[in-house]
Amino acid sequence: MEVSNGIIKWVHSLAQKKNRDRERCFVAEGTKCVFDTLGAFRLRGLFCTENWLRAHNVERASVVSSVQIERMSMLKTPTEVIAVYEMPDYGAGLSEAVNNLNLALDGVQDPGNLGTIIRIADWFGIRDVYCSMNTVDVYNPKVVQATMGAISRVRTHYCDLPGLFHSLKDVPVFGTFLNGCNMYEEELDSKGFIVMGNEGNGISPEVERYVTKRLHIPSYPAGGLTSESLNVGMATAIVVSEFRRRMI
Repeated sequence: MEVSNGIIKWVHSLAQKKNRDRERCFVAEGTKCVFDTLGAFRLRGLFCTENWLRAHNVERASVVSSVQIERMSMLKTPTEVIAVYEMPDYGAGLSEAVNNLNLALDGVQDPGNLGTIIRIADWFGIRDVYCSMNTVDVYNPKVVQATMGAISRVRTHYCDLPGLFHSLKDVPVFGTFLNGCNMYEEELDSKGFIVMGNEGNGISPEVERYVTKRLHIPSYPAGGLTSESLNVGMATAIVVSEFRRRMI
């Protein structure tokens, strides 16, 4: 199939959130990212160079030139394959969430951090991540790349977090705070929500009021001179790891 200039411009336009939201489509680039997501989402278009197709022999691919794929690409160093997928509709997923451990992200802004957190969720078997409306878009190309394929196994929902927690009155909500209780000394549940806050401001007051247990990751040695705080991705890994360790 010949790829027109209109299609090339359309693919590249998906770099912007407003266009992704309007078209309900997003992009995955690179051999690993494409193969990790191919089959997980409904495919709208698969574009690759002739050399790439000869090496991988994938069906339903449209061959384009290196110049054309560079015009489509959102990466500084364009790859040889780009997939366009339709955004999935997961719904709220609350019937499963109330009986499982979930992550809730309150205003996480950095695409790399969100991608890393989704990979952490994937590694530790967390299937649902609930994001505040001001959290970076999971379909941002940088986020998709940073998930390293985990986006195909972790469901991400955007919602009003205070409203969500208000509706789930009996579900525990754990929050991370610098003045929280030592998480290694606290009782942790096998279900509920672990809230991670914004990189600079932490958990917002609107969400904080629904936190049922305040946790803190202690530094070592106690009282020693150390960094002011942890990166939100690193903190998520430490907290989720401890929750899962208690379940073994």
